[in-house]
Amino acid sequence: MQKFPNNATVLPTIQIPAYSQFEQDVPNIQEVHNATWPAAISMTNHSLESIEDGDTACWNPQSTNHKTELEVLHSDRPKDVATSSCPRDRDCEPAYDCNGLAKGAAVSILKPLSFADPSATMTTSKIGHSPAVKTERQPSSFSLLVLLTSGIGILLLALVSRSLYSYQAEAKGCRMSYMRPSYVHFIEFDTEHTRFATKYSLYLYREQGIDDEHKLRGTPVLFIPGNAGSYKQVRPIAAEAATYYHDTLRHDGRSLDAGVRNLDFFTVDFNEDITAFHGQTLLDQAEYLNEAIRYILSLYSDPLRAGRDPQLPDPTSVIILGHSMGGVVARTMLVQPNYQANSINTIITMSAPHSRPPVTFDGQIVQIYDEINDYWRKAYAQKWANNNPLWHVTIISIAGGALDTVVPSDYASVEPLVPETHGFTVFTTGIPTVWTSMDHQAILWCDQFRKVVAKSLYDIVNVHRATQTKPRADRMRFFRKRFLSGLEATAEKTSALKEGTPVLTLDYESSRIVPAGDRFVLNQLGSQTLSMAHLIPIPPADASTPKQFSLLTDALFPESEDYSPVDILVCTVFNQPGSINERHSGHMSAASRSSPRLACKNVASDAVLLPASTETTRQPFFLEGEDAIRPFSYLLYDVDDLVEYNFIAVVQKTSSRSSGFVIAEFSDKMAIQKIIPSSLSQIAVFGVSLSLAPDRAMTIDIRFPALTSSLLAFNMVLDNSDCRKEHQLFTSMVRQHLDHPYESKYFVNATDVSISFHGIAPYVPPPLEASGREIGVGLQIWSDPTCSSTAKITIRLDLLGSLGKLYMRYRTVFAAFPLLIVTLVLRKQFRVYDQTGVFIPFSQGLDLSLRRSIPLLLLSLTLLAVSLEGTSAVIPHLFRSKRHLKEFHRNELLIGTESPSFCFLVPLIGIVCIGVCAVLHCIMLSLTWILGFLYGFPSSISLNDCERHKRVASQALIHSTPKRRMVSTAVLLFLVSTFIPYQFAYLVACLVQLFTTVRAFHVAALADSMSSLNYYHYVHSILLLMMWVLPINLPILAVWIRNLAVHWLTPFSSHHNVLSIMPFILLVENLTTGRMVPQVTSQLRHVTSVLLFGTALCAAVYGVSHAYVLHYLVNIIALWLVILHSTADSWSVANILAMFEGSARMNRDHGKSS
Repeated sequence: MQKFPNNATVLPTIQIPAYSQFEQDVPNIQEVHNATWPAAISMTNHSLESIEDGDTACWNPQSTNHKTELEVLHSDRPKDVATSSCPRDRDCEPAYDCNGLAKGAAVSILKPLSFADPSATMTTSKIGHSPAVKTERQPSSFSLLVLLTSGIGILLLALVSRSLYSYQAEAKGCRMSYMRPSYVHFIEFDTEHTRFATKYSLYLYREQGIDDEHKLRGTPVLFIPGNAGSYKQVRPIAAEAATYYHDTLRHDGRSLDAGVRNLDFFTVDFNEDITAFHGQTLLDQAEYLNEAIRYILSLYSDPLRAGRDPQLPDPTSVIILGHSMGGVVARTMLVQPNYQANSINTIITMSAPHSRPPVTFDGQIVQIYDEINDYWRKAYAQKWANNNPLWHVTIISIAGGALDTVVPSDYASVEPLVPETHGFTVFTTGIPTVWTSMDHQAILWCDQFRKVVAKSLYDIVNVHRATQTKPRADRMRFFRKRFLSGLEATAEKTSALKEGTPVLTLDYESSRIVPAGDRFVLNQLGSQTLSMAHLIPIPPADASTPKQFSLLTDALFPESEDYSPVDILVCTVFNQPGSINERHSGHMSAASRSSPRLACKNVASDAVLLPASTETTRQPFFLEGEDAIRPFSYLLYDVDDLVEYNFIAVVQKTSSRSSGFVIAEFSDKMAIQKIIPSSLSQIAVFGVSLSLAPDRAMTIDIRFPALTSSLLAFNMVLDNSDCRKEHQLFTSMVRQHLDHPYESKYFVNATDVSISFHGIAPYVPPPLEASGREIGVGLQIWSDPTCSSTAKITIRLDLLGSLGKLYMRYRTVFAAFPLLIVTLVLRKQFRVYDQTGVFIPFSQGLDLSLRRSIPLLLLSLTLLAVSLEGTSAVIPHLFRSKRHLKEFHRNELLIGTESPSFCFLVPLIGIVCIGVCAVLHCIMLSLTWILGFLYGFPSSISLNDCERHKRVASQALIHSTPKRRMVSTAVLLFLVSTFIPYQFAYLVACLVQLFTTVRAFHVAALADSMSSLNYYHYVHSILLLMMWVLPINLPILAVWIRNLAVHWLTPFSSHHNVLSIMPFILLVENLTTGRMVPQVTSQLRHVTSVLLFGTALCAAVYGVSHAYVLHYLVNIIALWLVILHSTADSWSVANILAMFEGSARMNRDHGKSS
């Protein structure tokens, strides 16, 4: 440029191609506010008033000293505009703006916008196959395509939310529990024992009025609270255990002789630590608990504390109860260096996510899970017990079911970790006398459930052994008896047959023999005056036609045998005289001593409990305040189990005065078990219809091998209307059951049944070993056979109900898939920018991406999901050689399942995330607009257009000196490396970026120039990118804040990697100066595209199972952008330092990086 004596500046001529040619290259270019981009303006000898650096160049079209030619090719732009002078020494507000155009029209007020060197001819490039690039004044406006796609996505999300709470919803059936708690604090357990003594505390629970406050007389039990849990959550189970022992067991001589004593419940106060989000906290708790166990065991050898019989051995192990993440901490204890060998042999967990972490925002917790699970799997894979450090350890995982919306119950499975001989997973809906789902907290205080847990603990206690528990095999047998329904294929149903002794002899003359093959029905209990034994002959075993015996009654109470109106016996012919049970013999008719006699065993203990199903029952449970409902008893034997016996005797006792029924029969095993061979697609599309014959057996078991996924829900209609209710002994009852894992759900008085289950779930590892258990969901149906009526069964897919199942299984997908959308949009924005110099708004980039890149990538991912079967372990574990590790991690990719039937979830999730991204975009726009209005309103009330432009051009985007920005950056990085986690610095960076965006919006609104709009669109898109990574970092920040809240002064021991945050800080600091990213026309522009596309691909394929990786991927993108900013001309240290400097005039200038 040349300086003239009159202080005027002559700008070089910019040759611009004809409008028709430009329109051909980039069609339908529209000016921001009708004149943002002077695309077809030819300017020669522009007369500009002399300005100082940083002033606004106000062009006065009335200047008579210089000629000005302005050609406006758009029909809506006036060719001639009114003119007036704009003196520098006084205010003015002309009818045209300071650029000489009519109000609403403007050209760049900064350094002239150029796509190449000023001396070169400006050219443009076509944007691939993208439609017209439009730079709109309202960047929040969406195209019809974006609106339609986003609307569908939001609608789907709303349907999922509605389905979660309105369809397939399970009733809450927990009764409230009550207790009188008190706690003894062990202040002696101080820093001499553990370095965490100032942060954590150890307590002993005492039930007031029952427990001795200070003396330890029983077996130690340690309760571990879960994520943000309280040590007081031990109250319900501990209170029930104390009450049960005090009221019942201490008066039972047989139990005392077996080694049963009261339980001493210890509990730990973790100050409500957050363990689900932070791996180091989990390790700290495990280390503390191992020291706590060491201290607890030492208390029993302290004569001042212990009150046990001195002849009993001192305890060497502690029973563990863990809730939520406390169960994971319990398993972690066994792999810690300070673990005392054999100090733990029994673990019972409630709603604990064993198979995978509930969230994967922290890389350390993912690593800890891998290490723990690998240790447990390897231990149980050992051939010899001596090589297995966990040989004596049993673990029972109890899940709450569908009502637990905190931790997916699918994650509670221990099948991928332990064999059947050492543990299992069970759902509360199938536990006898519980029969209800429960939420994450209710599983601790649910009255009927805590009673079962307390009894199971006493079942396994034996103080005569140093371990304080029975041997492992016995423990597992008692656990199965208490927690399993008893109807599983692997359940032990013949303990009374094998272990029982004859307790009764009967005469033939005091009994009635039921004709062979007939069904036995007794429905008038209490009407007889004499005791009567009904003998049901046992048919011979025949392998060709296997039979089974089933008996259902409402008059057999196994746990209170003395009050049962009937007894169930198995008898064999016994010719020798035997002892006669006084209870029965007194009412039996006399018989000749030469008559054959029957030796019988009582098998009531083999009966399993079923919820009562009558006309008045609506749920398998009864609520607090309602009358207690006595359950049904069901006895089931295979004929092969009865080969040693001749009869099954139903003894009706005269002492009972209650009415009831008994139904017993032998039935063909093949006839009552039906397998539906239909495929999943056939069932989903056409459903299933069955008709049960009038002469059917009392029990029918229907299995669907194709129904294994927990993502689907079904509706079943059971039509048995031909059976008149007044003639029914009981109403129809349905048990929905699954053997992988053990899950049973009961539906009483069943007509309409909602079927949903926890089968094969996304991201859950496969079982440790192949078992002989049946595959697929089963429906066991009990119906009154005396009705002799046809029953019809119809099963249909519940589409809306299935949508609700997606929430718990795929809610963490919102940490990954939205990043796919944002990175693809940002990739399109950069491609357009590098080709045309226009950084299009996010909404327009989303529109362009929806026309090509997003659908293509979603299609590719869908095809990948189809082809993942058997190959999903290859990508994330190329460097792992052991096959069992690959199998364990094979469900971690993409949508977490290898079934091609669910590949449609990829585009479905993609559409939902498009809607979510659009909503966040609108939210950030609204927030930016509000903050921008508040920021600019006071200073713009009295300013005219020219002064506004001067104000914009004369100030940096953020009022701060370069030295101050460099110091603040250095201080922040130093704090990250020493005290604060880098997540805190990331939050600061997001806040700074938000205010940078607000200021950029304010500047763009005042300047109304292309360079300002480019910069605003750029910082807004970077803000959206950072906002989607923010949820990954917030949980760790919450842990740090929590530590500060409890006055834990030990420095945060993780997440101090400066390199994890430095690129973000440098990028944000650079953007605060108003520096626009330069165009890249060389081959380096492909680096930007590859990085963004690679991040999108990784977010989709591996982002859900390893969400923490997304931070590092975006961190790499930020590093690349910092490099681009620092190499606008050429790379140098000066350019890096220049990122902290700048003014409005030069900061939003952009050149071309080659």
